[in-house]
Amino acid sequence: MNYEGTDDLLVALEEGRLSITLDRPDSGNALTPQQRDRLIDILSRADGDVNVRVVTLSATGRHFCTGADLRVEHPDLDQPDGDSSQRRSGGVLRTIQSGAQRLMATLLDLHKPVVAGVNGTAAGIGVHLALSCDFVVMAEEASFIESFVNIGIAPDGGGAHLLPRFVGLQRAKELVLLGDRLSAHEARQIGLVNRVVPAADVADTVSELAARLASGPTVAIGMAKRLLNRSLDVDRSTAFLEEAAIQEIVTGSLDSTEGIAAFVERRPAAFRGW
Repeated sequence: MNYEGTDDLLVALEEGRLSITLDRPDSGNALTPQQRDRLIDILSRADGDVNVRVVTLSATGRHFCTGADLRVEHPDLDQPDGDSSQRRSGGVLRTIQSGAQRLMATLLDLHKPVVAGVNGTAAGIGVHLALSCDFVVMAEEASFIESFVNIGIAPDGGGAHLLPRFVGLQRAKELVLLGDRLSAHEARQIGLVNRVVPAADVADTVSELAARLASGPTVAIGMAKRLLNRSLDVDRSTAFLEEAAIQEIVTGSLDSTEGIAAFVERRPAAFRGW
């Protein structure tokens, strides 16, 4: 499967790792609607591609992602008669559902692990973009800002769903309602980040994690990701049933057969990703 990049989105597939890089440094890597939709398309295709075993998401320049680019046109909000002074009813709702929320859902539901390399500021949905990944590596100089309140809007892109699950309700309210900058070390302390490293080491740390994940049992990792993401949304009975059902699926994979054989034979497993 061919993954073609664009002027603002660099894409490469090598040794099971699909690398995606936001490349609009002059705009703080703020997401345009077209860039967002292209990202969703790439991730959706990667989900069913056996050649992709891990995805990495990073950015060029000083910022990771400063949110949605509010300076560009948003086609979903355009009026049929071209009268921009009249807002179409339901336009914002549809734009968010089919845009930022769909992007975060695609990342969360992806059957492959995703590693984010946060090199600089992540603001607005840029924060939620990072938090929708499975691992977050953050530069010491980087920061998170729930910037929605600072421009007079409520959080979107799944933030109100994700944040309380990471840090609890009271801390989530503090982050969202005050809109203060959160340093990388503070983000690590409250459980939003897996690793905090010098800026020069972000790419290598992401690569190390990606290499380890790409050599793992991809089906089992994807199913474990699903169970963990579901864990706070279902009751115990449902969680136990889904766990057993997923184990039924996973133990039918070739990697499961290989893993058990390697354990019995006391040798390293050679997982192939299916």
